[in-house]
Amino acid sequence: METTNSNPLLCDIESGVCEMPESSLATAPQTGASTHKPVKIIYFTDPICSSCWGIEPQLRKLKLEYGDNFEIDYRMGGLLPDWSYNSGGISKPSDVAHHWDEVSVRYDMPIDGDVWLEDPLDSSYPPSIAFKGAQLQDPDKAIHFLRVLREMVFLEKINITKWENLAASAEQVGLDVQKLEIDFNGNARDLFEQDLQLASQWGVRGFPTMFFVDSEGNQEKVYGTKPYSVYEDTMLKQFPTASKKVIDKDWKNLFAQYNTLTALEFSELSQTPRDQAGQLLRALVKSGNLSELVTKNGSIWRLLK
Repeated sequence: METTNSNPLLCDIESGVCEMPESSLATAPQTGASTHKPVKIIYFTDPICSSCWGIEPQLRKLKLEYGDNFEIDYRMGGLLPDWSYNSGGISKPSDVAHHWDEVSVRYDMPIDGDVWLEDPLDSSYPPSIAFKGAQLQDPDKAIHFLRVLREMVFLEKINITKWENLAASAEQVGLDVQKLEIDFNGNARDLFEQDLQLASQWGVRGFPTMFFVDSEGNQEKVYGTKPYSVYEDTMLKQFPTASKKVIDKDWKNLFAQYNTLTALEFSELSQTPRDQAGQLLRALVKSGNLSELVTKNGSIWRLLK
């Protein structure tokens, strides 16, 4: 696939890749193994990468089944520096709207592309830098923060480049907003630049890109949105004796693990047929257990406290 003629926001629906233009295709160098668990996953991603949103069901399932065997090092890739990319059929924010609607259908994950018509983003750098600031405070809260940012932009049509929206997301997940703002204007920017340099050094040309690294530093790369079996097989290749947990498929347990779920995520984790998952979730809304955020391209459900 040619990279020089592609716009980073024109993700390839078939390959499941949001690809950067004019990037190196060098082979990634050997990297250090995990310091805590048998496998380390270096995950290059971006807050507004629609293909990365598309693998949330697979990634959440991998964490529940094999989370005892790996740790994830989240790295920001800098998908959209600005709107100087005038290629691939996308030259302005409004061109992204229809594409995101198509991606939503392809991945069966709710995305409302109208954010690009109503309050378009001018870069993916601010939320990426904010994520690095969140990591400085608490890695687990940072992952939750990234999820909230994605729900904001993909479902709620909220511009996550604006500080007030970043601050609201940070407060929601329990981060120190004042400290985050200080780091956002300081140390987090340096960390983000380090991520960009690492991505360039490793020849990362699109997102999602994951490197599965075993205890001896050997690595396997998974590039683009893939079926769950690809991630599982790669995990087992790097650590054949990996222990696999049986997921408690009860809806209460699943929402205790993840307080928001799409229909596809619920279907994957509960092993409920996809055509029945939405019906079951809506029944739980009627019984007062869940709330539903409805978009033109699907819904997401949240546990009511």
